This record gives sequence, structure tokens and C-alpha cells, in this order.
Amino acid sequence: MNWISNYVRPKINSLFSRREVPENLWRKCSECGTMLFHRELKENLNVCTNCGNHMPIAPRDRFDALFDGGIYTEVAVPAPIADPLHFKDQKKYPDRMKGAQKGTGEAEAMLVAEGEIGQTPIVAAAQDFRFMGGSMGMFVGNAIIAAAERAVALGQPLVLFSAAGGARMQEGILSLMQMPRTTVAVEMLKEAGLPYIVVLTHPTTGGVTASYAMLGDVQISEPNALICFAGPRVIEQTIREKLPEGFQRAEYLLDHGMLDRVTPRGELRDELITIIRMLMGQPPAISGNLPAPDTATALPAPEADAEADKA
Repeated sequence: MNWISNYVRPKINSLFSRREVPENLWRKCSECGTMLFHRELKENLNVCTNCGNHMPIAPRDRFDALFDGGIYTEVAVPAPIADPLHFKDQKKYPDRMKGAQKGTGEAEAMLVAEGEIGQTPIVAAAQDFRFMGGSMGMFVGNAIIAAAERAVALGQPLVLFSAAGGARMQEGILSLMQMPRTTVAVEMLKEAGLPYIVVLTHPTTGGVTASYAMLGDVQISEPNALICFAGPRVIEQTIREKLPEGFQRAEYLLDHGMLDRVTPRGELRDELITIIRMLMGQPPAISGNLPAPDTATALPAPEADAEADKA
């Protein structure tokens, strides 16, 4: 009896029992419904391999693909007051912050870093929509100012990836004050003659769109990104009319002169290298993401060729 219960029964159960599959192995595309294997999706930079839908990507994953060899250094951002208004709705503001920090593994909604792309040094900042909708609070304002100051100090361009639902309501007027603060930070770059490039990702809305996200020297967007101040549903309810197809999407804004480019995520790094080197007055990059050789030093002078022929 022991042999039957200890060996035969477990063996039979193992043949017919369902194996538990971890929930994070597969992800469903929100557009076409295709189930995507997590490794394949990560290798494709969170872009659906079936329909090309651009899903949200964490700032660290974005920087790993953006910087040469995935090597970058984080730029320190001054920490603001934790709960300036002692705000409480269904939860206390500090409790919401702890939940967002636990869910994302990040301290706040923006990451600032410096490194090289195509051997061209830059400073980059990216918002994390997973962190309370990427909402713009005092920390985000501090992060953009820190990024601009670092870029000016190093004489490097600033590339910003926006993704936000707007201002952070838990910080009230202090959140709205980040709109003029970040505008001043962008002006610092312009006064220093340094490029400021904005890459708008899905979604970029509210006060973020009304400030630093639309002040770039070059405005690029990922495909089908929602870019607006008030959302289409709010506008339809206000004017009581149906909006045009694709209204407030990246392609619509490109057609109406609000954007310079709409670039797929997989092509974005090469395009940024080209634009940055052009705006910085540097020669274009060659294959392998290496700078073009300096023709003044790389090619021998005609006199040197003549003397070599005589010898």
C-alpha cells in the first residue's frame, strides 16, 4: 500500500496535473491581441512583432538600448519635500508613493542619465508612465532642471523622452509650478546653444504637453502616440461632436505641422545620432555607429603623395 500511495499515485498525478506557468512569461498586445513571449518582446524593445504596436518601456530598458553598450551614469536629482500638502484621497500620498516605488523599482517618475550614443556624449531624461502615470510633480521638475544644468556644464545636448498623464494632483499648485520651472530649464539650453530634442511617447498629455514636451528644437514621436492637453473623450463631451479619425495621434500631428518626425522605436537610436551630430556641427556617423573620420587627418595631403612617389 505504501508503494502504491508513495510512488504510483504521485507519478499518475504528475502526468495529468496542470503545470503552473508564471504570469509574466507572456504579454498580450493591446492592439491586435497577440500573445508575445517576454524575451522576444524585450529584444524588440516592447514593440509588438505582429502589428508594430509600441507598448510602454521602462526608462532603464530604454537607456540600455539607447546608450553605447548599455553603459550610462545616472545624474543625481535633488529630492523634494515628501508630502508638502499632506494630501489624502482613498490613500495617503506617501502610501501611493510607496506602492509606485514597489511596483516599478524606481524612486520617482523620471530617470536622468549621461553617456554616449554613437560615441557622441549626451544627457538623457526619460519619464516612467508606470510610476503614477508618469505624473509631473516636484521631483520631475527637479530632474529636468538637473538634466539641463548637467548638459550645460558638459556642453552636451539633452534628449528627453516624455510619457505622462499630466500634473500630479497630490501636489496641487506645486505640481503646476513645474511648468514654468521646466520652461526656464529649456531656456538655459537654448542660451548655451545646445540642442534640446524631445521624443514624445504614448501618452504625453496635460501640463507636460503644455510645457517642456513641446519646446524641443526637434520634435520626434513614436508611432500612434497620444499627444494632447485634454483627451479626445473630454473634447467630444465638451463640443458634442465626433472628432476626426486619429485625432491627437502622432501621425495626425505630423500632418498638421506639430511634429518633425514619427520614428519607430527600433530606428530611433540611429536617427538621434544623425540629428545630434548634425546639430552639434559634427561629421555624420558611419556604419557601426562610429564617427566619420576627420578627412583633414585621415587622408594624406597631395604633397605627401607626390613626395612618396618620388622616393
